[in-house]
Amino acid sequence: MAVIGVIDYGMGNLHSLSKSLERVAGSDRIEVSFDPDKLVKCDKLVLPGVGGVLGCMNELRRLELSELVVECSQKVPMLGICLGMQVMLEFSHENDGVPALGLFPGEVVRFPDPPLDVPAEQRLKVPHMGWNQVLQQGAHPVWSGVPDNSWFYFVHSYHARMGNAAHVIGTAQYLHSFACAIARENLVAFQFHPEKSQGAGLRLLANFVQWDGTV
Repeated sequence: MAVIGVIDYGMGNLHSLSKSLERVAGSDRIEVSFDPDKLVKCDKLVLPGVGGVLGCMNELRRLELSELVVECSQKVPMLGICLGMQVMLEFSHENDGVPALGLFPGEVVRFPDPPLDVPAEQRLKVPHMGWNQVLQQGAHPVWSGVPDNSWFYFVHSYHARMGNAAHVIGTAQYLHSFACAIARENLVAFQFHPEKSQGAGLRLLANFVQWDGTV
């Protein structure tokens, strides 16, 4: 039996995420915790998040979890969700600029405001909120059984601008194309919320639960 740790730093959608993981975990155990001593012993880790990068990084440091995430990112399969994906990058332009965890090269930038010459009823608003299709960019174990162009649920005003295009495994279109699924080695992350994305989201979580961290 594997233990899947969900990192609780006070800014995640922990109830629905943990329930969704429990649905697909089989005999594996879900451990929701902010205790570094418990999390470091987990076989896999999930870094969720809602809110802003500055608050996230402050809480991770206060709880002595930022170094744990970096350390464990070199050892076990790890999944970032929404804000959890954003803090995996090097830097965010939110809050006048915030250094992040640096697990992927790249930065987090805000969507541009809709052009004023577009009629109000046709403007795409920021934040990007609601269902959108994800175009898969190459094969990865987490996509197993997930049809290309499946719909997933998004809530965000900032998005990843990746430093290495090879790390992008999924894109979506909103004002422009942007990276919404990224991966390298034993790390994978989604800008959308799989725990709110019905069947396709549950399949992604199930694939992560079964993933051994190799590609």
